Amino acid sequence: MVGDVILDEPDADSFFVPSRERLARGDIVIGHIEVPHTARGSAQSTDIPAPPADPKNLQAFYNAGFRMATLAGNHINDSGAAGIEDTVATLRALGIVTTGAGSNLDEAKAPAILERNGTRVGLLSYNCVGPRESWATSDKAGCAYVKVLTHYELDYAAPGGPPTIYTFAAQESLEAMCAEVQALRARCDIAVVALHKGMGHTPAQIVMYERSVAKAAIDAGADVVIGHHAHILRGIEIYRGKPIYHGLGNFVTVTKALSTLQTDSPERLAWALRREKLFGFKPDPTMPTYPFHPESRNTIIARCAVTAQGLLEAGFIPCYIDQQARPQPLQAHNGGQAVVDYVARISAAAGLAIRLEWIDDWVAVRQA
Repeated sequence: MVGDVILDEPDADSFFVPSRERLARGDIVIGHIEVPHTARGSAQSTDIPAPPADPKNLQAFYNAGFRMATLAGNHINDSGAAGIEDTVATLRALGIVTTGAGSNLDEAKAPAILERNGTRVGLLSYNCVGPRESWATSDKAGCAYVKVLTHYELDYAAPGGPPTIYTFAAQESLEAMCAEVQALRARCDIAVVALHKGMGHTPAQIVMYERSVAKAAIDAGADVVIGHHAHILRGIEIYRGKPIYHGLGNFVTVTKALSTLQTDSPERLAWALRREKLFGFKPDPTMPTYPFHPESRNTIIARCAVTAQGLLEAGFIPCYIDQQARPQPLQAHNGGQAVVDYVARISAAAGLAIRLEWIDDWVAVRQA
């Protein structure tokens, strides 16, 4: 399993070259498609709309070994219903099962199920970050979602001072997700829930709602929870013996859309400049197709060994995104330990108690 994938540059296959062999070892490989892939539609969102990518680029996603895709995210509706329709249709024509977006809410909530070696793996995908325009309804295209509320409280005597921020899932929305996870669990051997969540471009931080929603998914029957959206790694925890990857970070995320030097959109340029002030980072100017936090070059491939009887082992393959914006799987002797140390550091900073141990060319995650 990997995090955000954006294929908005020519020769998309080339960005998977270093990771293709390692991904091919997975019986099932899951990734998150971040933007619509369409030649139709028009901008729908006022919340930093992402440009659509060429549908032909999704062939590279298939060529890299991906057979399941999550789609519930803040950008999937940026080109409207046509963008969602074309993205889903292209992926499915390639033989990739999808979940998280569709022409209505029922379609968006329908799980993806794939069987390998007698084990049925089910997948659900939810957007926890908005915007509201991205949400599907009974007669509107969009994504499945969990509604998250934000409460600002000034709890000391200083009008105008910085508030304490509380975030939590709306009860009805959380209960709906849990019911859907329970229903999926009855149809498969292993249930995976993907949550588009978190504070973007901010190292280590896991905000209040994230752990409670992830744990609710496991309480409802999920065996694995994966997160994405922040475009930077988050920590990992083990809850009730099940792994929660709070943010898998970027994988292949190539786009000039947020490059302050090369974007052709005044709205995206304004957001790219504001983002630098809000989150306190500047992308590497020598990597115009990778306009993200320098620390986000640390990334991972989540690895879970499972059977029909349940989860055997959770872990990851450490990776580093090279100067050509390509994720490079690493081992202990060639830079992998630095990524492992980074995962340990951000997990500890978020209060997550785990122990990491190299096993051959991957790293096991265990409760400390």
